[in-house]
Amino acid sequence: MRKTDRYPVRGANSLWHIYKTVPFLKVVKNFIVIQMARYTPFLGMKNWLYRTFLNMKVGDQTAFALMVMVDIMFPEKIKVGYNTVIGYNTTILAHEYLIDEYRLGEVIIGDEVLIGANTTILPGVTIGDRAVVSAGTLVNKDVPPGSFVGGNPMKVIYTKEQMAQREAEE
Repeated sequence: MRKTDRYPVRGANSLWHIYKTVPFLKVVKNFIVIQMARYTPFLGMKNWLYRTFLNMKVGDQTAFALMVMVDIMFPEKIKVGYNTVIGYNTTILAHEYLIDEYRLGEVIIGDEVLIGANTTILPGVTIGDRAVVSAGTLVNKDVPPGSFVGGNPMKVIYTKEQMAQREAEE
């Protein structure tokens, strides 16, 4: 189960309550910073932008590919370990606005994680150290350390132990 905090709303759907939940100028600033980071080919600059202006925790040698979209409203709820690769066009969400409520949850991505292109990571999940997430995966629950996962919905393809056995056989 994802770890999110739930906030009920009344009347119009929760997205109509957006600026009661996050300041407008914060969203504008985040939008500008995220768009600069999405298009820059300089990995160090991306990490600096994320750390400095979005208050994200980003480990050393972590690489965000082109077009990665981090949460525009709550990027400070995203933590990424060291030496991790986030693939092209991946989306990392720390919020979800629904009809009767909105939810917020930290996203924690461990050390030396590989996330394939076009993956979507939902709020409130933890991806363990040295995990591999296949391209195009919807990460809708926690990923065990060292495992290989993929699909929509996400499934464990190989456990940490099976991955170790595969590597030993190579």
